[in-house]
Amino acid sequence: MRAIGIILAGGNNNKMKELSNKRAIAAMPVAGSFRSIDFALSNMSNSRIQKVAVLTQYNARSLNEHLSSSKWWDFGRKQGGLYTFPPTITADNNFWYRGTADAMAQNLNFLKNSHEPYVVIASGDCVYKMDFNKVLEFHIAKRADVTVVCTDVPADEATRFGCIKMNEDCRIQEFEEKPMVTHTNTVSTGIYVIRRRQLIELLEKCQEEDRYDFVKDILIRYKELKRIYGYKINTYWSNISTVDAYYRTNMDFLKPEVRDYFFNQYPSIQSKIDDLPPAKYNPGSQVKNSLISSGCIINGQVENSILFKKVFVGNNCVIKNSIILNDVYLGDNTHIENCIVESRDTIRANSYYCGEEGIKIVIEKNERYVL
Repeated sequence: MRAIGIILAGGNNNKMKELSNKRAIAAMPVAGSFRSIDFALSNMSNSRIQKVAVLTQYNARSLNEHLSSSKWWDFGRKQGGLYTFPPTITADNNFWYRGTADAMAQNLNFLKNSHEPYVVIASGDCVYKMDFNKVLEFHIAKRADVTVVCTDVPADEATRFGCIKMNEDCRIQEFEEKPMVTHTNTVSTGIYVIRRRQLIELLEKCQEEDRYDFVKDILIRYKELKRIYGYKINTYWSNISTVDAYYRTNMDFLKPEVRDYFFNQYPSIQSKIDDLPPAKYNPGSQVKNSLISSGCIINGQVENSILFKKVFVGNNCVIKNSIILNDVYLGDNTHIENCIVESRDTIRANSYYCGEEGIKIVIEKNERYVL
């Protein structure tokens, strides 16, 4: 493909509450054995994009560990490859990334030293499958300056995103970033295609004017001056940037059609593989409509839940409508319902946690992992 990829994975998000205290949103576990960023990386690899940069910043340790080898997404190649760019102090700049445009502007050398004519920009916190070649074909056919991939969402969720109105030719006429009130449910997915030289020009202009945000300071500001088009998709797409959205997205994988779409249909989603034994179900355990990952040991009852890797469920435990993240130990007689249990927790025996009003995040600070 005649494009390079940029994945924006550095932002902080308070809407994830305690879940973002020790990891970037792009590193959030999804669907039992994936990370959020796996979807963007796999889509770029499947679209034959050979050179991808991941811009990291906030709580990046877990994300950097996950990206420590590029072979899982087939980026281990002589030409191109996978690059990780955290903020770097130089003689000319000592700032952290102050926004999405500033993050790319601080890595202009990556863009200038590339030879591909186009750039695909994507966010690291979305779950979807996409062939970027089709977006590029649309971009070229429309002779667009920028193409924004968009989709329809429920009306009550639209204000979380950039809201778009297009004309019959798919040219964007109105673009509002997270408005208080909107009369459209068509939103930006955070995926853009733009000519590389034009992106360099716009970023340099932003630098001169101390502007830092790609959406507000480029897309919205230039919508009357540049040919900005919307490419609409109707396949599965979800953003996990809030606790409720993260919970709902994971629970979607309990639906057979969603599992079939992501797990069985070509192209596949790739992730870093851990050498773990298959899940073990001891006598007396009961599991209904749940995803159980490798390394888990189940002694109790699990229903409508997702258990990530290396979860131990004690005797007489009951887990319902919950997400248990990696490496959690659940003591005997524990009841977990409508909860998200943070990774590496030890839940003491006879504990009871239930999300009465919305989803409850369970974090038990204990001395199981003492350095």
